[in-house]
Amino acid sequence: CTFRVNAKAALFGERTALNLMQRLSGISTLTREYVNLLEGTNIKLLDTRKTTPGLRYFEKYATRIGGAYNHRFGLYDAVMVKDNHIKIYGSIRKAVKMLRNSIPVTSKIEVELENWQQLKEAVSIARYIDILMLDNWEFEEAEQAVSYLRKELGRDIMIEISGRMDKEKIEIYRNLDIDFISTSRLITEAKWVDIGMEVE
Repeated sequence: CTFRVNAKAALFGERTALNLMQRLSGISTLTREYVNLLEGTNIKLLDTRKTTPGLRYFEKYATRIGGAYNHRFGLYDAVMVKDNHIKIYGSIRKAVKMLRNSIPVTSKIEVELENWQQLKEAVSIARYIDILMLDNWEFEEAEQAVSYLRKELGRDIMIEISGRMDKEKIEIYRNLDIDFISTSRLITEAKWVDIGMEVE
């Protein structure tokens, strides 16, 4: 690209600007490679909150430029019931009902599931849940779980797959009847693109 700017300002901000451009371009480039693996499916690729301190907005913007969708930005824009919440509340049922009664009606609730016991408990209160995430499930188990969820709940629930999702795994899991695949690798494994600035 070519731009016109005050020479002193250009030299003063050169390194910071280039570092950001290199970092964010690397994220967008890697994200596009992941997005291409899902071409031909209805699955949306999501990023995560595993971002560089102070750079979350920029890095999540870069994944969008690469073709992915943003998962939540923080604790304020969506609710995810994770393993620690389940332990604190004592069950998925208690955690979800407590949260549903204390958040705006427009807020979504997602529940992270680690096993079949949790999955069946979540199904029993599915009317309070928007998204179910199968976290770190092996493909065969995930395939059975997705089939079970679609049979029990149809399209009334959205299904997300997560957990060490690299390119090889995405090529396998893309065949499941799911809505989302999320991975932190879009940001944590992106390599910088080498960009320089030359004065003309």
